[in-house]
Amino acid sequence: MEIQTNFSLKNYNTFGISATAKSFISVTSEDELKTVLQQQQDIFILGGGSNMLLTRDIEKTVVHVNLKGIAVTKETEDYVWVTAQAGENWHEFVLWCLERNFGGLENLSLIPGNVGTTPIQNIGAYGVEIKDTMVSCEAIAIKTQEKRVFTNAECAFEYRESIFKKELKNQYIITAVTFQLTKKKHQLKTSYGAIEAELQQKNISNPTIQEVSRAVIAIRQSKLPDPKELGNSGSFFKNPIIPRTTYEKALQNFPEMPHYKVSEELVKVPAGWLIEQAGFKGKRFGDAGIHKNQALVLVNYGNATGAEIEAVSKDIQKTVLEKFGVAIEAEVNII
Repeated sequence: MEIQTNFSLKNYNTFGISATAKSFISVTSEDELKTVLQQQQDIFILGGGSNMLLTRDIEKTVVHVNLKGIAVTKETEDYVWVTAQAGENWHEFVLWCLERNFGGLENLSLIPGNVGTTPIQNIGAYGVEIKDTMVSCEAIAIKTQEKRVFTNAECAFEYRESIFKKELKNQYIITAVTFQLTKKKHQLKTSYGAIEAELQQKNISNPTIQEVSRAVIAIRQSKLPDPKELGNSGSFFKNPIIPRTTYEKALQNFPEMPHYKVSEELVKVPAGWLIEQAGFKGKRFGDAGIHKNQALVLVNYGNATGAEIEAVSKDIQKTVLEKFGVAIEAEVNII
């Protein structure tokens, strides 16, 4: 366990922002993590770096959670319980499950980041969220170094929200996550987004979980840039959930505005549609910009600073609010 000083974080955030950590430690076990927490008072926790925008250098000790390992911990005729350590790459973990015909995560293919951060954000795509399959997660308390297991219910999941972003923010470090997945009679979800169209184009009428995953990957690759080639953090904004009265008011001026029913009182509006209609899709401001294929994605064309990308995001929020009367919130953590 080596402490490095003035450490570049450029390769540790998917935006590719040039920022420096005062000091940097990569931990590969719970014991190492507990030791660091005992020795270091002022820390910054880093996972896969896929859901953050660095607008400054980190004047703290950056603790990179790099625990590895995947194991089947329980099994029945119909289900399997799989535990993945926090430092495992999310997409590689999904592929590991698919190779063994474990179902439930196929719609979440190709989402950037590591396993340990997925419950914090309750990541989701194409009608599926982490909360649908996650049984529990293990976490270490930053102050006391005590280990705790959080059940699905205790995580208080909501749309892109959890207890780790609210009441327990910056209090725990997730070290492992356990999922309950299907071994047979997989419950496919193909009606959301363009999955059905992608499957029809390939003449697949009775898809396997692997074919659903490949369809999701093809859709994501057609819309979303690879962070290794063009710095980005996936969807930058949440889809706003608004009162039906607000939606109906906006509908008077924008009758083509799409929506998804959340409840009798609430609807979800696609943030990408709002941003595109506001004229931002494909725009570039120096090296900061909005992707040409997906207005939800802000990108770093090379040497943009985090502050420049943040300024673009605020301009988008201001314009969308003025045009539609709808506030959109960043999904990405702005540091």
